[in-house]
Amino acid sequence: MTNTLTEALAAGQFCYVVELVASALKREAQVLEIAARLAMLRDIAAGSVTSYAGGKFGQDPVRVASAVRARGLTPNIHLTCVYDDRKRIRKTLEALHALDLHNVFALTGDYPTHKEAPPKFDLDSVQLVGLIERMRQERGVPFNIAVAVSPFKYAREDCLYQYLKLEKKVAAGADVAITQVGWDARKFTELKRYVDERNIRVPLIGNVYVLSKKAAERMSGGSPPGCWASPELVETVRRESEIPDRPGDPKGAAALEARLERAAQTVAVLKGLGYAGAYIGGTHDAAQVSHIIDRSRELEPRWQECAEALHFGQAGGFYLYDSPKPIKRRLPVVSIILGTASNLAPVTPDTPVRRGLAAVSGWIDRSPLLRKLTERLEYVVKRPVFGCEACGNCVLSYMEYVCPQTCPKQMRNGPCGGTFQTRCEVIDQECIWVSVYQRAEAAQRVPELKTFVPAPDRTLQGTSSWINYFLGRDCRPRDDVARSANQSVPVKGGSLP
Repeated sequence: MTNTLTEALAAGQFCYVVELVASALKREAQVLEIAARLAMLRDIAAGSVTSYAGGKFGQDPVRVASAVRARGLTPNIHLTCVYDDRKRIRKTLEALHALDLHNVFALTGDYPTHKEAPPKFDLDSVQLVGLIERMRQERGVPFNIAVAVSPFKYAREDCLYQYLKLEKKVAAGADVAITQVGWDARKFTELKRYVDERNIRVPLIGNVYVLSKKAAERMSGGSPPGCWASPELVETVRRESEIPDRPGDPKGAAALEARLERAAQTVAVLKGLGYAGAYIGGTHDAAQVSHIIDRSRELEPRWQECAEALHFGQAGGFYLYDSPKPIKRRLPVVSIILGTASNLAPVTPDTPVRRGLAAVSGWIDRSPLLRKLTERLEYVVKRPVFGCEACGNCVLSYMEYVCPQTCPKQMRNGPCGGTFQTRCEVIDQECIWVSVYQRAEAAQRVPELKTFVPAPDRTLQGTSSWINYFLGRDCRPRDDVARSANQSVPVKGGSLP
């Protein structure tokens, strides 16, 4: 079947994707009626069917996507890691392939806002992309993998790790990147310059959100996670809501016109910057979408003027090409000690130390009592220092000695998009990836953060990662092979996990 999204991207044609929020509050029939109307617009390449948007249960995205395609609109299915383990995710992918649905938006997903079912987060988004890519390589399944990136981060480490993680996603197999919600032309420009300068060959689709007063007020507090509206933007939207309507116009027509104009200006900016397309959200109205597209064409010659008006960033926030260099940081004592020990007694493959420890580990592993005592010893040592959760797949040496189990989503390849000013979206603590980046920068090891860290083997929970490491049965980057976004980057010297 024809895949209008991949065809448009391959042809270099500026394409439009419209978000279809299949929430529990919206009847499926309504979503399908919307899809049928959008399918009549020749400029729309796909309808993006959400899954657990904002961390809330919604309609089954696979079922909705199948019905959306029957209405004539090519679906782009959001696939998250919130509730399904990798086995169920693979089954979902097989079901999508059987239904000839191959556009997948690979996301970690928002943390649930309810307690109806405990989240799993068995994979992160980079690992999910890797899983889809393996299916593509092994079975020839023609998946088109979209991923998210948020340039709209105004704390330095938040922003830089978003870009670094995008590189990891592309290296894992991503085909196109879609930005998070934002209204800052400088950030759109920054992201495009970043990928161009590094020759990261991934088309960029910019998020264009039709922002209502209610949504602006909600986003001003960071809800949903990863979406933020500046105080200036919120005040602008409030003023627009008070514009009097012309005689004969329906109520709120003037405010809607202002919102649609801003969206059209954003599309014009994206075209001028060389983006591959626009991802339109905040409206399901086909007439409004059509107006945005038509008006953006009129504004294209003046896209730089539109960019000057799209300046709703954070005062004093971080901009990659304009902010001053950071103060040089020092490594914490634990990193220095462990790094020194790693260099003095490397345990990489084919060293005498490694062979000796592997022999000892094999001997311990044959005794249930010694095996358990070793696990308890490891836990007692690591828990107070790293917050260890005895996962059995320790990757401390690849994360600058910060434990991924202390992240509510147990991410192993970088932060999610929900951080705000370095704070975690789930609990009131600094995002662990801030420390990871700062330590790597202090040690001049930032390129090594591009190493792909595989998902842990959950069956090893509660076992000794020391034994698992030396017997080669854990899931971690191998010491002799490191996967990097742009080049082969050697991993650190195989220190004791």
